[in-house]
Amino acid sequence: MKKVLGNKKAICLFTLPAVILFTCLVFIPLIWSFTYTFFSGQPGLDFEFNVLDNYIRVFTDKTLRTTLVNNLIYVVVVGGMQIILGFLIAMLINFGVKKHQNLVRSLLFIPVVLPGVAVAQMFLKIYAITPQYGLLNSFFDAVGLDSFVKAWTGDPQTAMIALIIMDIWKAVGMYILVFYSGIIELPEDSVEAARIDGASTWQIITKVQIPQLKPVFRMALIICITACFKVYDSPVALTGGGPGTATMMPSMYMYNTAFNYGEFGYGSVLALIILLECALFTLVVGRIFRNKEAE
Repeated sequence: MKKVLGNKKAICLFTLPAVILFTCLVFIPLIWSFTYTFFSGQPGLDFEFNVLDNYIRVFTDKTLRTTLVNNLIYVVVVGGMQIILGFLIAMLINFGVKKHQNLVRSLLFIPVVLPGVAVAQMFLKIYAITPQYGLLNSFFDAVGLDSFVKAWTGDPQTAMIALIIMDIWKAVGMYILVFYSGIIELPEDSVEAARIDGASTWQIITKVQIPQLKPVFRMALIICITACFKVYDSPVALTGGGPGTATMMPSMYMYNTAFNYGEFGYGSVLALIILLECALFTLVVGRIFRNKEAE
């Protein structure tokens, strides 16, 4: 193996297919999308060079501003709750579940592998108010809380809440597994030493395990929040971005602009904004954890 890894020709041979695929599937389309930002219309039809008009439009686009605010709320709440709940439940399984841990983890991971459309249809039935009450409204009606009976996905004030609850439920199992995998890989020596010194379970978690889990937190944060920035399927399937623009995300607005309205240039600008959001957040998270590790 050392002989192979020391051979530069062998390294180039093994990495060349991946480099070609990355170039063809990622780098070249990225360059095309950036080029499209300087044009208006549809390629091959009424594609015209408009210099910076698409970029200027960004600053006056109220719909874009609304989708960015929606996305920021979604990222903070969904991303934060998935990380927090994922870590807490993983710790609970590690310390509190003595038997059948594999079964518990498998049950919690099931929502992750369910198709997003199927999950959305299930939650539509839960939130339903017509033609008959869904599970949630039936519960409120049964306990006498009639004021809480409403069209959860049809009310601008509750549609985002309904979407957030669904996406937390669906994806939290992924982060439970991520954190649990990190926890069981921690060296037992440090935990045993802390127990011998009389440390409580809370002190072991906060003073011993969490500092050692910083790389896991960094990875989970980057995966979780970038996924939240790019969210598309769940709001489309549950609310269609509505009512109005109450749950519309930048990815949905980008798709509608480019493919439904034929404005590929401006749609490419919106795609570039999403890319910059993800890249900026990744850099910020990396810098924060690098500073903490240096302290």
